[in-house]
Amino acid sequence: MALLEVSNLGVKYGAIQALHSVSLRVEPGEIVTLIGSNGAGKTTTLRTISGLVRGVSGSTVVFDGTDITKMAPHEIVKRGLVQSPEGRGVFPQMSVAENLELGAFTRTDRGGIEKDRERGLTLFPRLRERLKQPAGTLSGGEQQMLAMARALLARPKLLLLDEPSLGLAPQVVQTIFKIIGEINREGVTVLLVEQNANMALKVAHRAYVLEVGRVTMEGEAAVLAKSDDVRRAYLGH
Repeated sequence: MALLEVSNLGVKYGAIQALHSVSLRVEPGEIVTLIGSNGAGKTTTLRTISGLVRGVSGSTVVFDGTDITKMAPHEIVKRGLVQSPEGRGVFPQMSVAENLELGAFTRTDRGGIEKDRERGLTLFPRLRERLKQPAGTLSGGEQQMLAMARALLARPKLLLLDEPSLGLAPQVVQTIFKIIGEINREGVTVLLVEQNANMALKVAHRAYVLEVGRVTMEGEAAVLAKSDDVRRAYLGH
């Protein structure tokens, strides 16, 4: 059974239809990527899955066997579907340590929280050196690391990553993608929205191409990376 099954997802912002009958699935243990240009509807798709945006009637989102279409966002997080948002979303005045604590807001198992915090600091050693620093003083790459480590503290079964490489230096992008692979190998399923199609298709198992709110292609990431249409539109050759 798929861990996530999205069917006929439609979203309207006023008179504008942002998504048209988007359907996708994510199997346990996969990295699935959603690629497409700016304004294609990638972030809207993630926000609707997370319960932050409501789909039109007929849209369904089933996670881990439960229909979560109308569920409140915090209830969805409790079930293990966790989003690391575009733009990082760190709390700039709070310390790195306090930001991490917020990731565990739905949990009460102190021992487990401490173990997952330690795991995050091992994945992102730079954060350990900056625990007392206000998050707003971190570089863009460090803030992305913090956003991902914070999301891991919610103990996700499925981690939604929205544009993790946005605005980062190429070397930092390499590090972030390496860690996405590590997180996945440790057992976290990932749905990745990413403008850097080249990197996304290298790390993912399967991919969906979104154009103007519609899925236009889907398949194994390695196969799509060789498709002439994808190469021309998203890989720059």
